[in-house]
Amino acid sequence: MIQFQFITAFLLTVLGIYAFLAKRNLIKLILALDIIDSGIHLLLISLGYRIELNQIPTAPIYTGYETLKSPMVGPLPQALVLTSIVIGVCVLSLAVALTINAYRHYGTLDVRALRRLRG
Repeated sequence: MIQFQFITAFLLTVLGIYAFLAKRNLIKLILALDIIDSGIHLLLISLGYRIELNQIPTAPIYTGYETLKSPMVGPLPQALVLTSIVIGVCVLSLAVALTINAYRHYGTLDVRALRRLRG
């Protein structure tokens, strides 16, 4: 049975891809990229979360986890997603800065109008 978080991650990613392909405003394109990013983060975190024998997994940061017999949450996907969040925020801030600069210079945020301005 597919769990709820996998369905949500899939829906977020599909919604972001649709918005990225359908919208023409630069701000909406940046938001679409952020929605895709959030869907992928949710998927990666969900893959590291294991449920076995109807027990709640514990975080691997507790002391004495070597003798613990319950399942544990994988720390590697969490570290990768944390790194990806930091990189995503940097890319998002750069995209917003470029969008502000394009609006100041050209006076529009429409991708079709900006495409015609190539020389």
